Amino acid sequence: MAVKDLIADAKQRMHTSVEQVRKELAAMRTGRASLTMLDGIRVDYYGTPTPLNQVGNLSTPDPTLIQVQPWDGKLLGAIEKAIRSSDLDLNPQNDGKIIRIPIPQLTEERRKGLVKNAHKHAEEGRVAIRNVRRDVNDHLKKLLKTHEVSEDDEKQAMAEVQKMTDHEIEEINQILKKKETEIMAV
Repeated sequence: MAVKDLIADAKQRMHTSVEQVRKELAAMRTGRASLTMLDGIRVDYYGTPTPLNQVGNLSTPDPTLIQVQPWDGKLLGAIEKAIRSSDLDLNPQNDGKIIRIPIPQLTEERRKGLVKNAHKHAEEGRVAIRNVRRDVNDHLKKLLKTHEVSEDDEKQAMAEVQKMTDHEIEEINQILKKKETEIMAV
């Protein structure tokens, strides 16, 4: 594998790790209603686990409420059950046509727990990025041993990979900082 291909692959894998962290943090609950927090919820749609946004219309009429209007009225119970069994601590209210999900204010203790969880997700992303760096560096060392690249090319490639690593980790730190501010805002 050529050095350029290695670096391009590393860049792609690091970017994927950052996007995974971004997605996980976007789905975390804050004190405001956000449709992304329901992304992980699957509804039993005639025996098939289906994402909530594929069985009904989701909306946020105000910052503390999410509404779910199913396309099939028979799914109201299944949707309500799926939301209750999620780990979001939400209490959906079913009026026979629409499910309303009030988003309660977070307690200080719950906010701190969410921040701690956000830090955990961010650290997992940083570790994944460092693992990519380690894999590429190991591969570069093997290429140097077999004389497929020169020492200068290896050092230059390693420096480039380190620069990418620093950039992607900083990206994760920025995402985390933004989410932390969002969670702690009252």
